Amino acid sequence: MTTQFRLGLIVNPLAGLGGSVGLKGSDGMAEQALALGAVPMAQQRARQSLGQLLPLRDKVQIVTVAGEMGQQLCQELGFDYQLCYTPATLPTTADDTEQAAAVIAESGVDLLLFAGGDGTARNVCSVVGDKTTVLGIPAGCKIHSGVYAISPLAAGKLLAKLVAGELVSQQEAAVMDIDESAFRQGVVKARRYGEMRIPAELRYVQSVKMAGKESEELVLDDLAAYVAGLMEPDVRYVMGSGSTVAAVMAELGLDNTLLGVDVVENGQLLAKDVTAAQLLELVQNTPSKLIITLIGGQGHVFGRGNQQLSPAVIRSIGRDNILLLATKSKLQQLNGRPLLADTGDPVLDRELQGLIPVLTGYNDYVIYRLGYEDEA
Repeated sequence: MTTQFRLGLIVNPLAGLGGSVGLKGSDGMAEQALALGAVPMAQQRARQSLGQLLPLRDKVQIVTVAGEMGQQLCQELGFDYQLCYTPATLPTTADDTEQAAAVIAESGVDLLLFAGGDGTARNVCSVVGDKTTVLGIPAGCKIHSGVYAISPLAAGKLLAKLVAGELVSQQEAAVMDIDESAFRQGVVKARRYGEMRIPAELRYVQSVKMAGKESEELVLDDLAAYVAGLMEPDVRYVMGSGSTVAAVMAELGLDNTLLGVDVVENGQLLAKDVTAAQLLELVQNTPSKLIITLIGGQGHVFGRGNQQLSPAVIRSIGRDNILLLATKSKLQQLNGRPLLADTGDPVLDRELQGLIPVLTGYNDYVIYRLGYEDEA
């Protein structure tokens, strides 16, 4: 009889709730996020990952948590599973994640897979440490930690390699998190909470986010001046988050939400710190363009801290109306790795793939690849 791959599974059903409604996180904000119309996405993202294992289903046994924390997905997809923990109350809490992770790690699984954000990674790290190998499915608003795959699909592909018996190295990766209260005020205070062991397949696992502001002030000034000169009348400009886009807003003399999304039209601030729903209403049936940058060190363009840019919003604006900004030093930090889109819609992620112009200075563009060629 073939030995089954024992996979631990924890889904944080509240992860990422605050992103699409502009709350910059979900820690302690789940009730408010739901009231604003947020839709839980962790189940869907975990489903995308586990879907890559369906051809190998008979080789996998999942050790998981009752209800929305794993059991429901196992039943839906037809995996052999066993329960190790049942939450006492609903909605589930961080304590449930920690207790479940401790039990799963002690059960001797080959790998613990969890869906969540940096808070979930902290919870898992606090009880697991180096007891087992882990891998995160990105489902939170902010993903600074290096224990996450670059996308749910990438997590599934990496798992399939492991289940199939392919050789995959291991490495230690940092667990990072920020102060969400400060984050909502536009201040990033990242802290290292420990390390966990992950599969070291670097094309599938993200880097730790680079901290700090862009240092090339003169380049940013030139870039911002050029973008301001490009802006057309009666076009709505969706201004993505980050310090590079903030430089454009400063050039325009407009108040900026550093860690949110604003909308500008005819040189005026039309809407500030919008939610995904508000943004879709603003750009539908209206000439619109998106000005966005990438996360330094990781290369993510969509899906990290800008969930307001929902698949519906991106499709409404259109790929040809995306202006991507980055200094050359920011691109060089990627060491040739492609830019990444993790919108939550795998079909859209594939549609966004390909070579894309990146504005790197005053009328200075480079062509860079968005998405892995073999992810289609």
